[in-house]
Amino acid sequence: MEALERWQRRPGNAWTPREITRAALFGFAVLVVLIAAFTSYYTVAPEEEAVVLRFGRYLTTAAPGLHFKLPFGIDQAIKVPVTEVRKEEFGFRTISAGRQSQFSKQDLESIMLTGDLNIADVEWVVQYKIKHAREWVFNVLDREDTIRDLSESIMRTIVGDYTVTEVLTLKRGEVADIVRDSLQERLDSYKMGVHVITVKLQNALPPEKVRASFNDVNEAQQERSQLENEAKREYNKVIELARGDAKRQISEAEGYRADRVNRAEGDVARFRELVKQYQAAKEVTRRRLYLETLERVLPRVKRVLVVDGDGVLKLLPLDVVGK
Repeated sequence: MEALERWQRRPGNAWTPREITRAALFGFAVLVVLIAAFTSYYTVAPEEEAVVLRFGRYLTTAAPGLHFKLPFGIDQAIKVPVTEVRKEEFGFRTISAGRQSQFSKQDLESIMLTGDLNIADVEWVVQYKIKHAREWVFNVLDREDTIRDLSESIMRTIVGDYTVTEVLTLKRGEVADIVRDSLQERLDSYKMGVHVITVKLQNALPPEKVRASFNDVNEAQQERSQLENEAKREYNKVIELARGDAKRQISEAEGYRADRVNRAEGDVARFRELVKQYQAAKEVTRRRLYLETLERVLPRVKRVLVVDGDGVLKLLPLDVVGK
């Protein structure tokens, strides 16, 4: 301020060399203080972590909030969005997202060979997020390119283990799960600090030139499966009815067998009792059996014929005579 006042009082407002030097030093000091003030702190957003370097060497990982550091570039804070879900598209690119999304096809990525030597057009998406900020910053240089290369390589390898029908229809979910687990394993081996959230097959179709023929084959296979299911359902229905009828007949047969056995055993016991009585009194037993037989037979006879020495004499029915 003193130099400024002298400059204002001096005729012609001319600077002396000493005053210029002092003013320059004062301005430099102010600039240094300002730079130190603005480079001695940093703010980490809630969705971020900051990897702090000192002279280019890792120092610490800072959580969200306001932090202080050494100024003038001695400490450097690299902010990493650790909660952001990132996405990599394969076989296509999203040009514009919204209600009427537009995509561009990437045939070099999507066309691949299946295990039965057919060609499939596979489009998929990999979603991931950063789980270790330090590993993400230091361990791999071309991080996104590495994820893309690994994903494409693993997808082609896994698709090569399945038939085209399995990739396009039956085992799409299984293929995606295996690719996700394999990709996570490879990224962990590189210590990239990445967590693979999901791998989703967007489209898995035959190539455009053979798509119509493939659809015809697929419809025929679906019709065959439907007919097979109907035949199995009818088969199970008939078999269950037959099994139920067989069980019923077996139960009836077992009941009939038990009844016949019990009756036979009862007849045997009664016959043995009669034998004992007959052996004890043969004539009396013979007479009693004869009379018992007549008692059972005669009530059912409607006409009685008495045969004597001269011929046959017809008598009235016993029920009429009784009246």
